[in-house]
Amino acid sequence: MVGAGVVGAACAYYATLAGLRVAVVDRGPVAGGTTGAGEGNLLVSDKEPGPELDLALLSTRLWHDLAATLGPAVEYEPKGGLVVAADQPRLDALRTFAAGQTAAGVEAVEVPADALRELEPHLAPGLAGGFHYPQDAQVQPALAAAHLLRAAREAGAELRLGETVRAVRTGPGGEVRGVATDRGELAAPAVVNAAGTWGGELAALAGVALPVLPRRGFVLVTEPLPRIVRHKVYAADYVADVASGSAALQTSAVVEGTPAGPVLIGASRERVGFDRTLSVEVLRRLAAQAARLFPVLADVSVLRAYRGFRPYLPDHLPAIGADPRVPGLHHACGHEGAGIGLAPATGLLISRQLTGKPPGFDLAPFRADRFPGAA
Repeated sequence: MVGAGVVGAACAYYATLAGLRVAVVDRGPVAGGTTGAGEGNLLVSDKEPGPELDLALLSTRLWHDLAATLGPAVEYEPKGGLVVAADQPRLDALRTFAAGQTAAGVEAVEVPADALRELEPHLAPGLAGGFHYPQDAQVQPALAAAHLLRAAREAGAELRLGETVRAVRTGPGGEVRGVATDRGELAAPAVVNAAGTWGGELAALAGVALPVLPRRGFVLVTEPLPRIVRHKVYAADYVADVASGSAALQTSAVVEGTPAGPVLIGASRERVGFDRTLSVEVLRRLAAQAARLFPVLADVSVLRAYRGFRPYLPDHLPAIGADPRVPGLHHACGHEGAGIGLAPATGLLISRQLTGKPPGFDLAPFRADRFPGAA
C-alpha cells in the first residue's frame, strides 16, 4: 500500500484481515496529507443516486461495524445531517433530490420550516425547510486512520513512514514486481495506489496516466463551545458545489460541532494547484455564511484555520480497483472530499480483488482507464 491516509489504512486493514502480508509505505506521517486536513464527514446526504452513493451506503454500514471494533478513540458520531433551504425554489430542488436518494436506499426525512429548530435550536429564522439524513455521521479522520493502521499492524502489517516511493518495479510482461524507495527495494506482486492527491504521480511511476488534481479547501475551527450544533448542517447550495467541476472559488456554509467542543466551519473549493497560501477572502466568506446560518456564531472566536487538497478526478468518481494496463497495480485514490466516508468500502473491495474474490460490487465506473487518452 502506498499511502498512510485513511484510504490506505482501510486497504491495509481489510487486506490483513483477509490474510495478506501487507506493507504500508508513506513519505510522511500517518494522515499527513488530505486525511489530516479533513473534517471526518461520513455522508450520504450530498450524493446523487449512482455509483458513488452506492459506495457510500456500503461504507456507512462498514463504518458502523468499525466503530464497534476500533472503539471510542476514533470519535465516531452517528449524529445525522440536516440540509436546509433558504427559499422555496431551493426547497423544491432539495425535495426532488431527496426523492431520488430515497429510491436508492437513503433515509431522508423532510423537515418543515417550523420544525427545524426542534433539531437545531440555534438555526437562523426564515428558512424554508430542509431534510434530515439520519445515516450521516462523523469520525476524527486522523484518529480513524491511526487506529485502522494500529489494527492492521496487530494483524501483521508493516508500517514504513518517512519513506518515499521512487519507482514501481515491473517484470518482463509489464506486471508489478514491487517498488523502489529511497531506502531500498520492496518486492510485492501487487501495489495499491492510495496516494490521495498524489495518486497521479504514483500512477505515472507505473507508466500510466491518472488525472488526479488537487482541489483546495479551508476549514475554520472555533473556540470550544457547548454543543450548540447537534448535526452536520449545511445549506442546499453545498450539494451543487460538490458536483461542480469549476476551478473557480466556491463556498457554501457547512457547520458541525465536535465532541471536543470546537465547531468546524467549511466548505470551500478551488483548483489552484498545490498553493498553500492562506486566503483571507475565503475565511471571511466561510465565517459570514456560517453566521448567517447560525447567528449565535457571530461573536464566537475562531482559533485557527487549516487547509488541505482534495484529490479530484474530472468525473468526481474515485479510481478503485485493478488497473487493466498494469497487472498487479490497484488504485484507491481520487475520492475528492469523500475519502473519509468512502474509505472502508474502498478497502474492502480492494482486499477482495487482491485475494481473487468476487467484489460483489460493480467497479466498472471506477476504472482507472476510463478517461480519454488513458488506454
